[in-house]
Amino acid sequence: MLVTAAFDQAEGRYGCRWVHVLLARWGEACSPELVRHLMRQLGLVACQPRRSRKGTTRQAARWAQVPDLVNRDLTAQAPGATMVGDITCVRTWEGWPYLALVIDCCSRKIIGWAMADSYKTPLIQRAVRVAAANVELPCGAVFHSDRGSSYTSEEFAATLTDLGVRQSVGRTGTCYDSSLSESTSGVVKSSSSTVRSTRPGPMR
Repeated sequence: MLVTAAFDQAEGRYGCRWVHVLLARWGEACSPELVRHLMRQLGLVACQPRRSRKGTTRQAARWAQVPDLVNRDLTAQAPGATMVGDITCVRTWEGWPYLALVIDCCSRKIIGWAMADSYKTPLIQRAVRVAAANVELPCGAVFHSDRGSSYTSEEFAATLTDLGVRQSVGRTGTCYDSSLSESTSGVVKSSSSTVRSTRPGPMR
C-alpha cells in the first residue's frame, strides 16, 4: 500500500501530515483525514529516533554545508552539465517498487534510472552511474537533488566524487528547487498507472 511505502520512506519518523504531502507528490489524490484513518488501521505510529539509533545509511558529516549550485536555474548548455535526481514509487504488475531517476537539464531526458524494493543509497548510486554511462559528463558536471537522507549520505557523496560530479542540494521544504524532477516523476508515475490498468489479458 502507498501509505505504508510513504511511511517507510520516512523511516517511521513522520506522521500523517508528512505522509499526505509525499502521497500528493506521487500524484495520489487523498485527504489528510483519509491518510490519518488508514495509518491508524495499519498501526503506523510515527516516532522520533533515539539518539543512539544506528542506521545503515551514514549521513554526511557536512551535509548541511552542501551548496545549492543551481539556484532554481534548471537549464544547461550541454548534455550532462546539470542533472537532477528524484525517487518515487511506480505501479507495476508486481507491486510498488522504488524508482530513482536522473534527468538531464539540457535535453530534459531521463538519462539514468534504477529500481529496487528499497529507497536506500545503493538505488541512487546505480541510477547516477547509469547516467554517467549513457552521457559523457563534462568537467564540472552538477547533480542536484533534495536533502533526502540517501542523497546526503557519505556513500552517495563518494560516488559523485568518483564520477567527477559536484553535488548540489535544494532548500528544505521547497519543491520549486527540484521542480524538473518533481514534474518528471509525476509523468512517469502517471504513465505506469495507465500501463498497469491496460494490462492485456490472456491470448485466446
